[in-house]
Amino acid sequence: MLWAIFALLTGLAIFAVLWPLAKPLAKETSPDVAFYRAKLDEIARDAELAAISPQDAEAAKTEAARQLLAAAEKDQAATKPTRPNPWRPRIAALLALVFIPALGLGLYGALGHPNWPDEPLEARLNAPAASLDINAAIARVEAHLAQHPEDGRGYEVLVPAYLHLGRMQDAVHAAQMALQKLGVTPERLTAYGETLVFANNGMVNEAARKQFEQAIAKGPEPKALFYLGLAASQEGDKASARQYWEKLLAQSPPNAPWRSDLEGRLAVLSNQNASPDQAGAIAALPPAEQQAAIHAMVDRLAARLAENGQDIEGWLKLVRAYKVMNEIDKARAALATARHDFNADPAAKARIDALARELGLDS
Repeated sequence: MLWAIFALLTGLAIFAVLWPLAKPLAKETSPDVAFYRAKLDEIARDAELAAISPQDAEAAKTEAARQLLAAAEKDQAATKPTRPNPWRPRIAALLALVFIPALGLGLYGALGHPNWPDEPLEARLNAPAASLDINAAIARVEAHLAQHPEDGRGYEVLVPAYLHLGRMQDAVHAAQMALQKLGVTPERLTAYGETLVFANNGMVNEAARKQFEQAIAKGPEPKALFYLGLAASQEGDKASARQYWEKLLAQSPPNAPWRSDLEGRLAVLSNQNASPDQAGAIAALPPAEQQAAIHAMVDRLAARLAENGQDIEGWLKLVRAYKVMNEIDKARAALATARHDFNADPAAKARIDALARELGLDS
């Protein structure tokens, strides 16, 4: 039985050698070509998520396609056509048929140890993944930029690659050079500011804030609004953070992947029971746990108001929290209860009515 298995495996090995010889050789895709293809895919994803305007997306696609064609032409020119030799595959086939079985049996007889245990599965699964391809592509682009430092597109394509490898300072430099060489746009200002945030361990410093402020001054830029809200939140300015994030939420499509995270952050800001430490702890939780924690806090606020409804600030926060969490029926019910509790207080009723109009809950 064991030798039948050996024979089968030997046959498969011979077939594996002969099969490629019967097919024309496929040309390997160069790292430059693969790099620019990946860049086109990234541009398409950014355009789909509305992270880049259609005009800039089209311009970026055109430039990336031009770079891709240039890389493909260069790769094709570097490959010299050779006349196939019909005897080579025949000789290789003969060697495979004769020497593979003999060599395999000889080596197994000398080196084989069928009683040795396998390497543990966990050790194999935890082996580090190779990153040679992206490093080789980065090296190619860096070499190109050393000869052509005016090529701003080269710096632009390096930014996400550097971030992927954790080379934060290199990403900052590349984003800054892209901004200088290609010109100021909201997207490039935001990309530069974002690299500054990453390099500063997630904290929005003054240099990054200036980039985001310039970005939204030049046109709509969702990422810049988010980071400005994050900066305000980190400084304890909840009102400004809410203003930025509510504006971003209003501009976001219903299926935007960042909506749930944004709604959770707004709910934390709107709940008066959340101290700064609690808000920071909740924001650091995974999305599912974050939502559960926010709902628990809102429920505690609602229970407290049910016992003592003479807290106008509490009612306003509760209504806003329900709206952010998209629980419209609960928001309208809270409005009705608040109006009843403050029926004899015209000033409080005016604030309740103003909030209802602001949130679109008056209809």
